[in-house]
Amino acid sequence: MKFKNHIIWITGASSGIGFHLAKAFAKEGATVAASARRMELLEKLVQEIQQEGGKAQAFFCDVLEEQSIEKCLHEIIEAFGKLDVCIANAGGGVMGKIEKLSGEEWDRQLRLNVTGLALTAKYALPELRKTKGRLALIGSVAAFVPNPNLGAYGASKAAVHNIGETLQSELLGSGVSCTTIHPGFVDSNITRIDNEGNFHPEAKDPRPANLMWPTDQAAKAMVKAILNRKKMVVITGHGKVMYAISRLIPGVLRKMMAKMNG
Repeated sequence: MKFKNHIIWITGASSGIGFHLAKAFAKEGATVAASARRMELLEKLVQEIQQEGGKAQAFFCDVLEEQSIEKCLHEIIEAFGKLDVCIANAGGGVMGKIEKLSGEEWDRQLRLNVTGLALTAKYALPELRKTKGRLALIGSVAAFVPNPNLGAYGASKAAVHNIGETLQSELLGSGVSCTTIHPGFVDSNITRIDNEGNFHPEAKDPRPANLMWPTDQAAKAMVKAILNRKKMVVITGHGKVMYAISRLIPGVLRKMMAKMNG
């Protein structure tokens, strides 16, 4: 019960990594403030956690709207009186070659993965300073990999990496840690959401199934990194390999990714 009596705010908790992070933290004794837009899915999550003996509460939050983020944080503090951990997890992907993407698609990608994440941190940090708490930013190995058709997504996650580096400098001496987590392929619905944010449950996931990590396994690794106040971690075996190649022989990686994508 490493997070007993801790209040944990997780954005994008209605599915995927956020959903499993909520369950993992609840098993460690935390009270989970789970936020997202799809309240019906959040209520299902809360019910599951409570049935397993944990504590959780659902809060509406649309990270595309600054007022929604601020309001959600205020509601969490009103409900629990403090905040110990904030995980800026909400995000999504816009697909398409750079020469094909519209300005609207770029705006949505950056508002969702960069601005929404940065504003989540902005409103959480005054409360985290009071508890010498932990901030976590969910990035992606795509931040380091030149993946055709995912240029906008990769750019947004590269920005997340830089935001994490910057916050580690800005927070030095405050007692608040910032952990940036870059997963590789993790089982989620990210590829079933189109560039306008519409969910297509029937859509096939194009990612290689043999490289996919179970979401609960990824969540456990993330909880450990946040607990230990790691500055940056890459998770999944293939994710670590791709990251290493990107650092050591980036030219080879560029050619490999170009070949894989035809």
